[in-house]
Parts: sequence; C-alpha cells; structure tokens
Amino acid sequence: MTQVSIEEYAVAGGSPYALTTGPDDALWFTMVDSGRIGRLVPGAEPAHHQLEPTCGPTVITTGPDGALWFTEYRAHRIGRITLDGTVTEFTVPTPDCAPFGIAAGPDGALWFTETAADRIGRIAVDGRITEFPVPVTGGFPSAITAGPDGGMWFTMNQADAVGRIGMDGAVTVHSLPSPAAAPVGITAGPDGALWYVAIAAGQIGRITVDGQITEFPLPDRAGRPHAITADADGALWFTEWAGNRVGSITPQGVIESYDLPTRGAEPHGITLGPDGALWTALEIGALARIGRHRP
Repeated sequence: MTQVSIEEYAVAGGSPYALTTGPDDALWFTMVDSGRIGRLVPGAEPAHHQLEPTCGPTVITTGPDGALWFTEYRAHRIGRITLDGTVTEFTVPTPDCAPFGIAAGPDGALWFTETAADRIGRIAVDGRITEFPVPVTGGFPSAITAGPDGGMWFTMNQADAVGRIGMDGAVTVHSLPSPAAAPVGITAGPDGALWYVAIAAGQIGRITVDGQITEFPLPDRAGRPHAITADADGALWFTEWAGNRVGSITPQGVIESYDLPTRGAEPHGITLGPDGALWTALEIGALARIGRHRP
C-alpha cells in the first residue's frame, strides 16, 4: 500500500472549492462563498484576489495564453486572471446558464459547461464565446476535460451520462450502466481512457473513447466522490466529500483510501501540484498536501 503524508495549510478568506497548478508553479484556487481567487506557492503565504463577492467562482484551469480561467457560477460569466492579478470577465450569451466546469481544449480555446442551459460553451482567448446545445434536457453538464481523441469529454450529473463534444460541436452521449449515479468530476487517465466519479453511486468509472464503460465501487459507497485527477505515476486520485478522505485507483481498479487529518474537512477539487504532490481544496478553509511514499 502506498504510504501518504497529509498536511493542511489554512488559507483565510473563504472556503476553497477547486484548484489547479498555474504556469508560475503556484496553486490557484477558487473560493465560491467569498468571491475570491487564491494563490499559494508551496511553502509561502497565500494571497487572494477579490472579485465581485457574489459571483461564485467555481472551477479554475490554466489557459493556453498563460493566464488562469475560471467559471463564475452565480454571475453567469467566464473569468480570466493573469499572473499579476488582472481580472477580465466575459458574460455568457445565454442568461442564467450557471457555468461550472472549464478546461483548455486542443484548439487553443477554453471549453466550459452550462449546467442550467443544456449547453457546452467555447471561449477563445480574446473572449469570443460560441455555444453548442446538448441533446439532453435537464442533464446538468458538469465537469469537462480534454480527451486523448481530440474531443472534450464532460459529465451530465442529472442524466447519468458522459458526453463528448468534437471541435465541430457534434455531441455524443454515453449513458452509464448504474442508475442515479450523478457523475461529477472527470479527467483523462494515463491509459488513454477517461475516468469519472459518480457522487451518488459511490463509485469510480472508466470510459474508453469508443464508449466502453467499467465501474469500480468504492469501499464506502456513501463517500460521495467529487473530483478526480491523474498523478505522474500512473494512478488517478479522487476526493470523497462525505467520507472525509482522498483515494487513489490504478488503471487496473485497485483502490486505496486515506483519511484526512481534520474531521468534516469537506474535500472537493484535487490536482497535481507544482511540487509533485497531490493537493486538494478543503471547504473548512484550507488546502491539503498529499505526499506519496512507496515502501
């Protein structure tokens, strides 16, 4: 079993939700409740950039232009912040669309989900937005990631499905085997497949680019897995929001789980940090570093 060490670092000013590693070797994270973007260089003090307090910054990612891009779930905007803290915001054409997931695509643009509008959006680095309908009503498109096949893959939380959108806007929908699975996070795996977490079913899923699905139940089916990311060693790491844990799964389906030090920490986003460790956002007001050690 992999040995891990978990350290928590308080970040005052709000409750961290999602995080990513920026091009400046810092961790950038969102604080939904306080409308802030945070920045933490491992080993240094965190910094914060205040947005409109009620805008609801949610998921954040590094863009192809060297800036950080994020969704504003409550303000229905896409935000961009440069490394020096300059913020630009772009209103999505569809009103009340509630953008959530965002990821860089293979075409030099950012792609995002519109949870309340049954659409996938594309925003060029100059701010031009194009929207594409998803052929499922009320599917709640959620997380999104670039796939190994040149398309963008996304979860549909309320449709129990995973979708793919090509650069031409064509959408394919893959229904999941488990009913009431409620998939949320999704990421590209080291094995050429996509991996997702099913928050309501308590399981990890793997879907190949041709739509073949395998499901792996967690030891604690009530753990509420939320986000998932790949590490540098060929495994996937995920958060268990209700279980107060982080876990890993190999492409062969071997699962290991690790308790967080603080009870009720509420882990959400997870990413590979600039220092080679995994980092997760804790809603209690901290980031946790997960170091891995092979015995």
